[in-house]
Amino acid sequence: MKLLYHTKPLILFMILSMALQAPLALCADPDPLQDFCIADLANTSTPINGFPCKPASNVTASDFIFNGLAVEGNTSNQFGSKVTPGDVLAFPGLNTLGVSMNRVDLAQGGLNPPHHHPRATELDIVVKGEVLIGFISSGNVYFSSVLREGQMFVIPKGMIHFQLNVGKEKGLIITTFNSQLPGAVVAPLALFAAKPAVPNEVLTKALQVDESVVQLIKSKFATF
Repeated sequence: MKLLYHTKPLILFMILSMALQAPLALCADPDPLQDFCIADLANTSTPINGFPCKPASNVTASDFIFNGLAVEGNTSNQFGSKVTPGDVLAFPGLNTLGVSMNRVDLAQGGLNPPHHHPRATELDIVVKGEVLIGFISSGNVYFSSVLREGQMFVIPKGMIHFQLNVGKEKGLIITTFNSQLPGAVVAPLALFAAKPAVPNEVLTKALQVDESVVQLIKSKFATF
């Protein structure tokens, strides 16, 4: 398995800088009222906007460490991509801190399909490969660029966007967010793999296609 710490020092420095600056410059979640609040994910009895805190007396150094982004993701799927989340659900130490990161692995030709994050602005840095990154504004204007190692691209909060590997090798992106839990609505899955299903008459009218086309597309996502 390929480890992230083999990446060039400059790229690692840029990723660290993004992580440190995001809570200060881009914080969207409420500011914390204590030094830390390690999420107690097992406590579901207290309905709050976020997660209750683990007792401070039980907190150890390991609560501030997350190794999940060090391991290469498995891209053997329909899209040729794998998103490894580093949000509060995976890394409880992020609770109340207003920041998170994802690792996005892309096979050659792989796509992180069009999606949006309802609760966060996204800042991408290409660690490896050549990646086409683009988003569509609320005015239906398409903004995009092919980025290479060390280049960054910002995606405003709520904008539909994607990442496509256009290079001749695997691609790797680290994405950072100004939310501990940015959320993700993946457009093709939302439309064609929702449960319960979006009515065919809605999709045929919206997409201006026959019902047979809608059924065909839905069949492609039957396993999701």
